[in-house]
Amino acid sequence: MNSSGDEGLVTGRPIPPRVWQLDAASLSDANKALRVLPRELRPYTRGIRMVGRAVTVAASGDLVPVLAGLEQCGAGDILVVEAGTTEHAVPGGLFATEAIRSQMAGVVVYGLCRDTATLAQLPLPIYALGTIPRAAGATRLPVTQQPVRLGDVEVHPGDILLGDDDGIVVVSDAELDAAGSEAVERRQA
Repeated sequence: MNSSGDEGLVTGRPIPPRVWQLDAASLSDANKALRVLPRELRPYTRGIRMVGRAVTVAASGDLVPVLAGLEQCGAGDILVVEAGTTEHAVPGGLFATEAIRSQMAGVVVYGLCRDTATLAQLPLPIYALGTIPRAAGATRLPVTQQPVRLGDVEVHPGDILLGDDDGIVVVSDAELDAAGSEAVERRQA
């Protein structure tokens, strides 16, 4: 459950079709002030892109909040997790297969994952800081759909994330409206 008491999918207007024509570099070039997630976040599978709206989780080093966030995600959503630990993995292979079943657009973990051989074979963009075989515990109450901080970048529920091999750009609807057309022109040039 999120802190507002609502459950369900991320709401917001549909992501404009032009976003699917963009890559992270073109969008970032269109407005240098856009939020770019830390470069240490790397994809487990190369050559696949992700575009979707953020469902945010502050995991506090625990699996329960991540599972709550996963439950709130629907088709096209991206789970954005501030893991709160670099001693334990938050998601792994079972988590990722459930994300695929839910038709999510991707997972971003400011923390560690495990089961990397499995993750690299899945058709789901997963970004993380690194790996560790040790799983986190499962005892904390979930905190979801609140702004989370990934390094120096704040991500809000419903923000649009565009990620590829170059990294991840985060925009609000207003920022996308302002930068989107120029980014499309740069991409086509």
